[in-house]
Amino acid sequence: MLKAGQEVVVQIAKEPLGKKGARITSHVALPGRFLVYMPTIDHIGVSRKIASAENRSRLRRLVGEARGAYPGGFIVRTAAGEATDEEIRTDIDFLGKTWNEIKHKHDERKAPAILHRDLNLVERILRDYVSDDFTAIWIDNEEEFAKVTEFVSRFQPKLVSRVKLYAKEQPIFEEFGIQHELDKALRAKVWLKSGGYIVINHTEALVAIDVNTGKFVGKGSTRLEDTIVKTNLEAVKEIVRQIRLRDLGGIIVVDFIDMEERRNRERVLSALQQALDQDKAPSKALSFNEFGLVCITRKRTKQALERVLCQPCPSCTGSGMVKSIPTLCYEIQNEARKMATANADSPNLTLRVHPEIAKALKTRESMLIDELEQTAHKHIIIQSDATLHWEQYDIY
Repeated sequence: MLKAGQEVVVQIAKEPLGKKGARITSHVALPGRFLVYMPTIDHIGVSRKIASAENRSRLRRLVGEARGAYPGGFIVRTAAGEATDEEIRTDIDFLGKTWNEIKHKHDERKAPAILHRDLNLVERILRDYVSDDFTAIWIDNEEEFAKVTEFVSRFQPKLVSRVKLYAKEQPIFEEFGIQHELDKALRAKVWLKSGGYIVINHTEALVAIDVNTGKFVGKGSTRLEDTIVKTNLEAVKEIVRQIRLRDLGGIIVVDFIDMEERRNRERVLSALQQALDQDKAPSKALSFNEFGLVCITRKRTKQALERVLCQPCPSCTGSGMVKSIPTLCYEIQNEARKMATANADSPNLTLRVHPEIAKALKTRESMLIDELEQTAHKHIIIQSDATLHWEQYDIY
């Protein structure tokens, strides 16, 4: 299929995630406001989230007629459900011309070369997320405000009046409570209004979400089962909100509080399906398994919020745990015994350790030092060094 030195036009389908490299494809897909253009595949598809069969057939027919001279196929996006015929035709024309420009650049340039770059972050958000539901689009930068106004007037002219310049002294994230939400989105525990809470844990393979009743014990003579169902239903909304907010993807396992009645499990699962339907990222929830767990798969397109805004802890290197003080003290004693045998000539043995470990060796773990002095026949000197990592120590 391929020969050495052959030039191939490829697209980055997925950016690198963790230890996985970028995924590339030779089947180019150019996203527009209402359509995705695929010049290498002859197929017309319509988003399943457009419920009306009549509307789906209208859009399929319209795209089939309007694509004209542009080769390949199109996927009609969910946003096209409310679009006019003229808006669809404009999108086809825009995407077709973009592909022609890419081909023209390919003929002119020698590999490796970038032929096309997607819109920047602000423009992508405006293209993919902004709809009539938004009451305002606030920008705190005059230059960016001018660009956004021009962009929105091209893509969604009726929303131009909703683009507003933020001019207050207080930072925009503080004014709209975004900083507070970001801080909450980086915590493992999220409280629910009723007093229950959910715990979100990232692992290498999946995301685990646990639901707990916490402080919520129901009112008066309320049945325990009703209290549990109420907590689970409240947790459903918050779980889907956190999935979107944190951009969690891959396999997500949710451990709801056990419910005895089957109809209650179905009620919770139905609420979860409805909440996930509002999410733009493709996702699927499986039924409760025999352990009372629900598995959700959600398309992962980029790094989760925690991976973008945080880095591994320098103390525990991302494991969330460091060795306990007694464990380290016993480890140091064993290593010191070996060193004492190797340095038989010296009357002293110095242990350079973290201040907290030094404190423990002089107080509650002092018996280890006494034992070491007796077996090694040396005077043990303990030095405290705050620059050392918790688990690091020197023996000489």
